[in-house]
Amino acid sequence: MTEIDMTALERALALLPAAHRGPAGVAGVVKDGQVIARRAWGFADMYRHLPMTAQTRLPICSMSKHLTCALLLDLFGGTEPLEPLLSDLLPNHKGPLPSVAQLCHNQSGLRDYWALTVLQGAEPEGLFTEADGLRLLGQAKGGHFAPGTMYSYSNGNFRLLAELIRRATGRDFAELLQERIFGPAGMKTATLAADTRTPADGVVGYEGNDEVGFLPAKSGVYWFGDSGVAASLDDMLAWECHIDATRDMADGLYNRLCVPVAFADGTPASYGYGLRRDVLAGYEVTSHGGGLRGFASFRLHVAAERLSVVVMFNHEASAMRAAWSLMEAALGCKIGETPGPAQGWNGLWLDEESSLLIRTVDRPTGVRLDYATSPSLLRPMPDGSAEGRGLRLYRDGDRLRMDRPGENLHVEAPALSPVDWADGQEISGRYRSDDIEAELTIEARDGASYIAFHGMLGTGPMERMYPLAADLWSVTTRRAMDAAPPGEWTLRIRRDENGRITGLTLGCWLARNIEYHVLEEPPASETCPAAGATPLR
Repeated sequence: MTEIDMTALERALALLPAAHRGPAGVAGVVKDGQVIARRAWGFADMYRHLPMTAQTRLPICSMSKHLTCALLLDLFGGTEPLEPLLSDLLPNHKGPLPSVAQLCHNQSGLRDYWALTVLQGAEPEGLFTEADGLRLLGQAKGGHFAPGTMYSYSNGNFRLLAELIRRATGRDFAELLQERIFGPAGMKTATLAADTRTPADGVVGYEGNDEVGFLPAKSGVYWFGDSGVAASLDDMLAWECHIDATRDMADGLYNRLCVPVAFADGTPASYGYGLRRDVLAGYEVTSHGGGLRGFASFRLHVAAERLSVVVMFNHEASAMRAAWSLMEAALGCKIGETPGPAQGWNGLWLDEESSLLIRTVDRPTGVRLDYATSPSLLRPMPDGSAEGRGLRLYRDGDRLRMDRPGENLHVEAPALSPVDWADGQEISGRYRSDDIEAELTIEARDGASYIAFHGMLGTGPMERMYPLAADLWSVTTRRAMDAAPPGEWTLRIRRDENGRITGLTLGCWLARNIEYHVLEEPPASETCPAAGATPLR
């Protein structure tokens, strides 16, 4: 066991408000079952001058996911008892259904329903109800890969798990959490606060930064088993102490959450039961983070050192980086090496199987990779490759190889020839996806191209489109519902053998390979592409 350098840890805590600037935050550390440090700074509501304290409840965001899985295992012992109920929640799914375990491990292949709200015409600050969530999940006719073959983060997996628990028990999900998780762990004030319009304890989440200022973030999403829990720092530290107290119990909930997980082909997976498995600075770590609009959170547990770290902000700085800095200070370690300058990596590539853009950019601090929900910074290696957390890039002539072993994903991507301009008028028109039961409209205006989405949630705002390469466009949706948008969308035009446009494929990392076909011009009485839908307010 490493002896904690309390001076270094207290200094690291003191640096958090300056290193991760924003209205407020809380952070704490548990070692050997005892809280050895905690800190709360700033204001939970800057306009009402409401201080942030260790007792203020904040959305714990996607850290809720492993609590949902803990509740499932505590109630049923495993996932098998819930299997017969899943088909009722996915009535339109064609092909093999995912298993309930694959929901827990983000191996279902289901597209993320939060990402799909963009394509269903959601307004960024609109209302997305509990019923909307089930309806959108129930529309799924398939996924973007076969269940069990790969990893893809999907909030909807855990929304389904919570609904399965509720239906199997006939009881309120919030009451079950209180009875089986919060109570035994001593999380005295934790609660299910699913409606983001009314956060617990009057806490306000903020968007922005020091340059543009911080403004209250508005959200109308109803989260559930995916991101619905609100808890104070004291609650979360109690959970970490509970984990330590049950560390020697083979049937203890946290130990059962941490069992090794594999894909269908036997390849080890790095995510299971709502927890990521990592090796950081040589230590095996289980962790999870999350973000809702205006909030960020992260927790990690180093079992070998009996160390836990929790960080939560009411703004959108990196809670993960903050938690890592506390782990480094506590254990005297260094997580990762500082990347050096990159050279010769600038390029655009196409993941043809997923129809997703891969962008690599030289930076003074490494290779920037744009592919998943947020950019990654990779370290150039002596063999000419570039290495990052859970991934590696290799160049082979005009092709790029990307290995992401924890996701069981290996990509061979050809290089693209970038274009500065393309005629958006050629692709203008209306398109429909039967797969997700939604439509889109592309419109070109004096050299600029735009796209709008229409579906069960109404008609969304006009978004910009930018040409990347021949028949390949980027769609930016920087203000999706709730938290930051689900990454850059890639739009790929499809043509027949005569060069006539027949449709397009649209996707992002969370929702890949969604096919649309060209719609004929409708009669005048049907010119509203979202006829019958009620726009959000």
